[in-house]
Amino acid sequence: MIKIRGESPLDYTLVGEIYQLAFGRDNEGNLVDSIRKSDRNIPELSLVAELDGTVVGHILFSYIDLVGAETWRMLSLAPIAVIPEFQNQGIGSALVQKGLEVAEAMGEFLVIVLGHPQFYPRFGFEPSVIYGIESPFPVPDEVFMVKWLKSCQGDYRGKVIYPSVFNEV
Repeated sequence: MIKIRGESPLDYTLVGEIYQLAFGRDNEGNLVDSIRKSDRNIPELSLVAELDGTVVGHILFSYIDLVGAETWRMLSLAPIAVIPEFQNQGIGSALVQKGLEVAEAMGEFLVIVLGHPQFYPRFGFEPSVIYGIESPFPVPDEVFMVKWLKSCQGDYRGKVIYPSVFNEV
């Protein structure tokens, strides 16, 4: 049975290993470390997945900005990883679902993800261009997505700006 819980400092080394195994490089693990040390970190939205007492996955949501008529703080879902031998067992989906539930309970209103267009729409993500939200990267429209967590009033349009720690990926 999969258990999703908040990450603790005791998990930090394991989380780095998960990203190394999943991506074959240190970039994403280093990004997690950098975000943890930044003012964009949200400890309640750094979650791990345990299977039979072993940490096998991790997800992180952190603050980024949407710059338009005003500047709004919103969430980025990045990164997420599951150890390869545990992939395709619903662990990544469980991490995303729990993270979205926690974010909504915290009163957050919008989540951005740069990700696989066959995976994220099942959670309600849609291409950001539908809402006038522009990616800071030259990527296909279908991979830069948003999910509204609650009804919002106002004109939340503009360009997404990631903190400089994301430049490491």
